[in-house]
Amino acid sequence: MKKKQHYTILSLFLCFSLLAQTNISEDFESTTPNLSWFSDDCFMDTNFSNPYQNADNNSGNVMRYEDIGGSFANVGFNYPETFNLSGTHEFSLWIYIDSSSLTGNAPNQISLKLQNGDLVAPWSTQTEIIKPLNTDQWEYVTFDFSTDNYINIDPSSPPPSQRNDLNRLLLQVNGEDNNANVIAYIDNFSFTSEDDGTPGHNFTELVWQDEFNYTGPVDDTKWFHQTQLPQGNSWFNGEIQHYTDRIDNAEVSNGTLKVRAKAEVYFDQGVTKNYTSARLNSKYVFTYGKVDIRAKLPTGVGTWPALWLLGQNIDEDGGYWDNQGFDTTPWPACGEIDIMEHWGDNQNYVSSALHTPSSFGGTVNTGGQIVPTASTAFHVYTMIWTEDYIEFQVDGVTHYTYNPPVKDPNTWPFDAPQYFLFNVAILPVINGTGFTQSSMEVDYIRVYQEENLSLNNQEEATDIKLYPNPVKEILNINNATIENYKLYNNLGVLIKEGKVDANQINFSELSSGVYILKLHNISNNTFTKKVIKI
Repeated sequence: MKKKQHYTILSLFLCFSLLAQTNISEDFESTTPNLSWFSDDCFMDTNFSNPYQNADNNSGNVMRYEDIGGSFANVGFNYPETFNLSGTHEFSLWIYIDSSSLTGNAPNQISLKLQNGDLVAPWSTQTEIIKPLNTDQWEYVTFDFSTDNYINIDPSSPPPSQRNDLNRLLLQVNGEDNNANVIAYIDNFSFTSEDDGTPGHNFTELVWQDEFNYTGPVDDTKWFHQTQLPQGNSWFNGEIQHYTDRIDNAEVSNGTLKVRAKAEVYFDQGVTKNYTSARLNSKYVFTYGKVDIRAKLPTGVGTWPALWLLGQNIDEDGGYWDNQGFDTTPWPACGEIDIMEHWGDNQNYVSSALHTPSSFGGTVNTGGQIVPTASTAFHVYTMIWTEDYIEFQVDGVTHYTYNPPVKDPNTWPFDAPQYFLFNVAILPVINGTGFTQSSMEVDYIRVYQEENLSLNNQEEATDIKLYPNPVKEILNINNATIENYKLYNNLGVLIKEGKVDANQINFSELSSGVYILKLHNISNNTFTKKVIKI
């Protein structure tokens, strides 16, 4: 539609400004849409000749939506990021309902629904806005989850403006759970978003990861097996297992790490125990950032899997960083961050906790949530660690934030490097339960931090132009100082890298989708751009 202020120029980009802005749109004029639209229980044509051209909408082509009685008809797309609803934002579109196509008594309306498309049951996370419509005319409709009335399918869900797990959008005409027919035409869909300007963090730079896409023992350049028994020959908290460095207890296969607890008699360090497992230390430390760990948890009363961190400076004999000479501080003064803990006698309840000198052991700094499929499906366990607070999420839903009003060594030993630990402990209650073995599977771990761009580099980045974008084969760069590049998919995985030849990068062999392109110039500055491959 070429009309007044409602027409949005197609753009999908990263903006290096004080306010982070997002602008996506779809005008349906191309035979290849910009977004990967799909349809459920209805027919869809994303490049249909506009049958009702007039002064309101003189577009040549629109989307045709035809519900022939499907109970849950809708069209939509999966967004490669999550929709930012925290600040000023708006979804908008034009729609025309053909009254001659209508059957039944369904209300004339359009619903815009947002869901977490990464879940097996995305509808369980749905939030929705419904707007009434007239028939036989083009109507301009807007949706704002900050100001419009919305419906959360789960009443316990936080307001949409506080969520960062919504990455699927659905449009539904004339409601669901009915068998009415309707033909509608949709045009010039757009989404604009601008942060509210409050201080925040943009943890988007992937700095460390393990995708576990190899086979055999864990990568010893990234992980260390901690096996040395503490003094007294018993692990802390009354755990009764031996930790070993065997592949039986820590194995990478079929794209996942298995940390496996087993019932078996095992003799080591002069002590016989009836259970074995693994306790991995990362050879990587960091301070502040976002961590995503996709994992599936073991089962069995007495099992205690954990994804957690300790201060690099902890004095704990046998730990990797203790062996490297960093052993200066006892626990809990070193600080402990528990991203995920799960006890087998409380199946499907996952918790997060902080241990500090002000509260440790049975700490009060804890929170959690029920995850009904914790041991049967993979879920993403997230920690967001800033200099002000530490937040914990499962699949993007926050269950605890630690933000003490006074931050000193007593309450906040979290201003120094920490390292990761993955383990499955065994508690004495497991005796007599018939336990044989169970594994914690980890699909990946990814650490993101803020990209270090100076103001001068930000200004220079705005002068770098890429064209055509969207690109089909060859991407051109208008800046001769760019020498090298790295290309990541929307999950942050490095796809390819190399030299920039004649100011061009070849995209012809890549599949369609959204990519993050990092360009490096002769001064070794880095500039990040978003590229759409069609």
